[in-house]
Amino acid sequence: MGAADIVPGVSGGTIAFITGIYFRLLEAINAVPGALRKDLLRGNLRAFWHACDATFLTTLLAGILSSIAVLASGISFLLAEYPILVWSFFFGLILASVWHVGRQALDYRPGLLIPLLVGVAIAWWITTLSAGQMNPSGLTFFAAGAVAICAMILPGISGSFILVILGMYAPVLAAIRSFELGVLLLFMVGCLVGLLSVARLITWAFHNYHDPVLALLTGFMIGALNKVWPWKETLSWRTNSSGQQVPLNEVSVSPETFASITGTDPQVAMALVMTVVGMALVIGIEWLGTRGFRR
Repeated sequence: MGAADIVPGVSGGTIAFITGIYFRLLEAINAVPGALRKDLLRGNLRAFWHACDATFLTTLLAGILSSIAVLASGISFLLAEYPILVWSFFFGLILASVWHVGRQALDYRPGLLIPLLVGVAIAWWITTLSAGQMNPSGLTFFAAGAVAICAMILPGISGSFILVILGMYAPVLAAIRSFELGVLLLFMVGCLVGLLSVARLITWAFHNYHDPVLALLTGFMIGALNKVWPWKETLSWRTNSSGQQVPLNEVSVSPETFASITGTDPQVAMALVMTVVGMALVIGIEWLGTRGFRR
């Protein structure tokens, strides 16, 4: 989940869903406020720990944070040096996730086409938004965390891409690399506030409108494929924290158009291989989720 959340266009919520821990995660998050009031404030730490499934949450959080800390620089390097292959891998990952989430519906009916198309339209529109620029401050780091985490918990919506749109992706990544503790704490508090706010809403929606919500999330993933399409034309650039010029606003193009614009090999064969690898990884994760993690 941590590795996915670093990459603009890929959602950690998707990984949680295909590994079978998504609903357990939502239930644990929803239990935190009540357990805090009922148990922790009365000094009953054991009851609090059990009520909010804290062992699961802390283990998951440790994995996410460790992954972000270790992989932040590596993934940035791979995206800069091998963009077509990396994006092809994530394209395959999300494509297989569309199949995985879509088949969870209990009853396929024509009416589900409406939330599916709404999801596609919303996610596609988000991927076409131009990146903005916020003035980094304590308040903007808090607000960015609150908004981005709402996207991160939804399969198909990339929290890191929301940070790109807000113009806060580079500042947050720079704060992680240099370990600016004060800034990171504000960002994490914003994430906590946003997470507690949206988790209950998602849980309620799933309990009351299971299939329409799944159709909506499937649509989100289909729309998100535009962002992870491997071949892009760069419309504008930005300077990252290392002083390098990296793409800011891009538009999807065909491999042939990419080759004519850039004068470089579109690497179609290797892109197809990496797409298959991404799809195979989802199948493997799903197998672990159904046979390994749930035992």
